[in-house]
Amino acid sequence: MKTPEFKIAFVPIDNRPITYLLTEQITDIDNNLKLFMPKRELLGGLIKPSNINAVLDWLQNLETVNLIVLSLDTIAYGGLVSSRRCPETYEEIKTRILKLKEILKLKKKENPNLKIYATSSIMRISNNNINEEEKEYWNKWGKRIFSYSYYQHKSRVLKEYNCVYNIIPNDILEDYLDTRKRNFEINKFYLELLKEEIFNYLVFSKDDTGEFGLNVEEANFLEDLIKKENLPAIVKTGADEIPLGLLLRGISGDKKVKIDVIFSHPESKNLISRYEDISIEKCVLAQINLGVKNAEITNINPDITLFVNNFQNLQGELVFLDSINEFNGKIPKFETPYIIADVSNANGSDNGLIEEIFKNGLNGNLLAYSGYNTSANTIGSALIIGLISYFAKKEGTFNEKAHKKLLITRFLDDWGYQANVRKIIQKREDKNFIEELELNLDKFKPFEDKIKNFTKEDFNVKYILPWKRSFEIEIEVDYGN
Repeated sequence: MKTPEFKIAFVPIDNRPITYLLTEQITDIDNNLKLFMPKRELLGGLIKPSNINAVLDWLQNLETVNLIVLSLDTIAYGGLVSSRRCPETYEEIKTRILKLKEILKLKKKENPNLKIYATSSIMRISNNNINEEEKEYWNKWGKRIFSYSYYQHKSRVLKEYNCVYNIIPNDILEDYLDTRKRNFEINKFYLELLKEEIFNYLVFSKDDTGEFGLNVEEANFLEDLIKKENLPAIVKTGADEIPLGLLLRGISGDKKVKIDVIFSHPESKNLISRYEDISIEKCVLAQINLGVKNAEITNINPDITLFVNNFQNLQGELVFLDSINEFNGKIPKFETPYIIADVSNANGSDNGLIEEIFKNGLNGNLLAYSGYNTSANTIGSALIIGLISYFAKKEGTFNEKAHKKLLITRFLDDWGYQANVRKIIQKREDKNFIEELELNLDKFKPFEDKIKNFTKEDFNVKYILPWKRSFEIEIEVDYGN
């Protein structure tokens, strides 16, 4: 007897390929999954926020589903970037959340078995003077605001003097702190909705975090509230991958899986990545626990293997720094289907690891590869792709073509583009990067050829810069009939 379709409503955090298209690509792996998302043009981008009323209307008119995954920043502020820029008051934003509450109550009334998983960000504090994703004043005061935040929190924890107090102009500091307070109060309000069982599970995400900061202080406060009330919620390092982790959580349900975790540098698994506040090992455990409630970490008769290409001393950085790590070891011969999470460098693949993967032809049992952005992003997305593939294979609903297409896309993006082509064509500052990309598409060909040889598939590719900047690329892969 055929298993009924598992229907998912998914509200992404914005319209980027990694948050929108990757969701489609992942659910395509399992023929039993049916995904519903708002039209991409309704969602927020780098400059334009989401059409919030249209997204709420879409949700209200949605057919009956098994699971709803909500990126609450999209409803509250218009998206992740808009959460830092949105000028509206707490009361104005709360009014939208109350409308969402009524919609979700009706959905649960229609289907008492409906699960609603939600995530909201704790507003990040970037340690740079780049205002691309922040308010205008960040280009002058970003580093100062980061220092203010860091030392304000540190001084309260260690009872030390805050040496950067009042360096920032009062009007700018007041605006920044007001925005933080507003978002923090909205996050506390979500906990009230959780108590009313509007959500079944809630995750607060920590993006670009560290040891001290107002964001860390807020995270600690929320964790204390969650523990005190014994609520089904967590505070978790990461951002983009968290809605997908909730998607996996809804799909996996009570399924069990045994995972063997192998590190390329086991002696260094306790080290902390750039942009994060927990060790690589803790990051792995947190991602597994988010996505699968009944996962067991063991090397005794495992079902799958997670191979983590971690760094020995310091994580490399392929965008902002010259520090780059390169794999020079051997990949184990896996006895099980396996997942590769490549976190040796932030913001792109390890060229040495990819060379080793391709040289050994390890694609036969490869469930997933990822190597983009932060360690949480990489480990989370690799596990999500890999575990959904594993469950689909086990249940006979696996779509091999969709899976291979996703593998090709990740290699082209994380390795071909992020680790190589982006640096090749990013020339003088006065050059338009989009024009450079269009003029240098031939630079992708060597990487395309190696991937074709590895996957034994011929394909055509289209490259787009959806946010008109170099940080993310949209890759359309077309192959087969």
